[in-house]
Amino acid sequence: MTGSSLKFFNIKPKTRTLTYDISLITIMAVLAACGLIYQYLLSHYAGRVLGMMEHAIFTMIGVMIVSMGLGAFLAKTVSCAFTGFAWLEAIIAFFGGTGILVIGGMFAFSFMFPEIIGNNFSMPADLVPIGGFVQTVQQIAGIIPYIIGFIIGLFIGMEIPFIARVREHIYGEHLAHNVGTIYGADYVGAGTGAAIFIMFMLNQPPEEAAVYTAAVNLLAGLAFFFMFRKRIRWSATLLTGHALLGVMLLVLYANAANWNQSFEDALYKDKVIYSLDTKFQHITLTKRMISPEYGPVYALYLNGRTQFNSSDERIYHDMLVHPVLLASARQKNILIIGGGDGLALREVLKWNPDNVTLLELDREMVRLFSEPVMADGVQVNEPLLSLNKASFSDSRVNVIYGDAFNSVDVLIGENQRYDAIIVDLPDPSHPNLNKLYTTSYYNKLYHLLAGDGAIVIQSTSPYHAKAAFLTVGVSLKASGFKHVSRFHQNVPSFGEWGWTIATVNGLSPETRIADMSGDMPEDTWASKALILGSFHFGKDFFASEADIKPNRLGTQAMYQLHQQAWMQEQGLAEKKTAD
Repeated sequence: MTGSSLKFFNIKPKTRTLTYDISLITIMAVLAACGLIYQYLLSHYAGRVLGMMEHAIFTMIGVMIVSMGLGAFLAKTVSCAFTGFAWLEAIIAFFGGTGILVIGGMFAFSFMFPEIIGNNFSMPADLVPIGGFVQTVQQIAGIIPYIIGFIIGLFIGMEIPFIARVREHIYGEHLAHNVGTIYGADYVGAGTGAAIFIMFMLNQPPEEAAVYTAAVNLLAGLAFFFMFRKRIRWSATLLTGHALLGVMLLVLYANAANWNQSFEDALYKDKVIYSLDTKFQHITLTKRMISPEYGPVYALYLNGRTQFNSSDERIYHDMLVHPVLLASARQKNILIIGGGDGLALREVLKWNPDNVTLLELDREMVRLFSEPVMADGVQVNEPLLSLNKASFSDSRVNVIYGDAFNSVDVLIGENQRYDAIIVDLPDPSHPNLNKLYTTSYYNKLYHLLAGDGAIVIQSTSPYHAKAAFLTVGVSLKASGFKHVSRFHQNVPSFGEWGWTIATVNGLSPETRIADMSGDMPEDTWASKALILGSFHFGKDFFASEADIKPNRLGTQAMYQLHQQAWMQEQGLAEKKTAD
C-alpha cells in the first residue's frame, strides 16, 4: 500500500494504525462469539423441534463447520474485502435474527398442513392425509434447520479471510503473523461466546437469544462500517439496510414471545400453557380438555419428549415404585434419583417412610412441582401440585441438587444405606446420560443399598429398544447384584415400557414380592397380582441376552443402542429383524 493510500485512511501515526488493528481484532473476537452462539442456538433448537436432540446437535455442528470451510474458500471471489465484510455482517445479522423463527414457523406449518387439507376437503379426522405431498412438506421442514445453519455458517466462514485482507491493507504489507493473530482472536471470542450461551442464554427463549446475538452482530458491523466507510461501496444503501435491520430486530424482540407461543401450540397436539428454558432442558406443559365430566389432561415434555401424561402417569409411577418397595425388607429410608416432578415421591410417601432423599439435577423442575409459579397473573402449575399431592412439602423429604453421577459419591462418603433405591432418570438419549447406565454407576449404587434392600431402574422400552433394555440388567449383574429381574407394562403415552429390579443378597425380587404377606398401600393403580404378572415376557424374549455386553464407562454402548433404536423408529436407519 502506498503513502497516499495511508492518507486516504487518515492513518499517519503508527499509534493510529495500531488502534485500527486493535479495533479489528476486537470486532473479530465479538463476531466469533456471535458465530458460536448461533451454532449452539440452532443446534439446541433443531433438537427440540426434531425430537432427536443429540442427532440434531451433532449434525448441525458438522453442517456449520463444513459450510464455514466453504465460506472461507468463497471469500476470495469478493474483490473488495472492506465492502464484502461490511455487507457480510448485515447478512449474518439478518439470517441469525430470523433463523429460529423460520425454523419454528416451517415446523408449525408442516404440523398444521394435514389439518388444513382435511378442513378444505371436509375429510373425517381419521382420513387426514399423512403421506404423499404432506409427507414431503414435513420432510422439507426436517431439513430446514440444517439449511439455515448451512447459510449462516457459509457467511461466518468468510469473516476471517476478509479480516486478514483488511489488516494487510492497513499495514500496507504482508503480515507474517496475520493468521495466528486472527485465529487467536477467533478462538478467544468463540470460547467467550460459549460461556455467554451457557451462563446467560441457555435458559432464555431461543427467539430472544437470537435477536440479542443478531443485534450485537449488527453493532459490530456498524463499528467496522464507520471505521472504513470511505472504502466501502454502496455505503448509503448499506447504512439504510442496517437501519431497516435494526427496526426488524426490534419488531422481532417485541413479538418473539407471542410467536413462540403460537409455534409451540402448533408443535404439540394440545394447548401449551407454560414453557420454560432452564440451564439443562426445555420444559413444556400442555393442557387438553376432553369433557367437563373428566376434566383437563395435562402433559409435560422435556426437550420435546413426553415426560408424563396425567391420564396414565399412575401406571408408570405405580410400576416404578411399588414393586421395589414390595421387594424391600423395610421401607423406612428411601433414595429417589431423578423424579423432579414428585410423582414417584407421591407413591413412596404412601408407604409411610421415615426419610426420603431425592437427588435431582434441575432446580427449576422441582420448583415447578413444589411452589406456585405465576405466568400472566395466573398460577399455571396448580394442577401439578395437585397431581403430586404437594409431595415436596412433606417434612420427611430432603432434596439434593446435583449431577446424579457425582452426587452419590457424597452419600457414599456419609456411609448412607437405603432400604430401596428408585432410579427414575431420562433415557440414555445423550452421551452425557450414558454414564448413568454404566457398571461404574451401578457399582456406586450397590454400595448405597442395604443388604436386604432392592433397587429399580427405569429401563426404556423392551419393545422399541430391546437391546438397550436388556443392557441395563446385564450391567447390573456385572456390578455385583445377585438377583436381577425385569418387568414391563403398557403405558399408553409411552407404549410398552420396562423396568429392571435387583437385590444384593437373599431371594430374587419376584420371590420376595410373592412372599410378601403385608398389604399394599391404599389408592394404588397396581395390584400385587398384576405386578407379579408383569415379570413374564414373551417366548424367547431373553434368547439374545447372551450376546449383550455390560455398558462400561467410556464405551457409550447404552447410548449407541438407544440411539440406533430411536433412529429406526424414525425411519433414519435400517430396521433390524426382531429377535
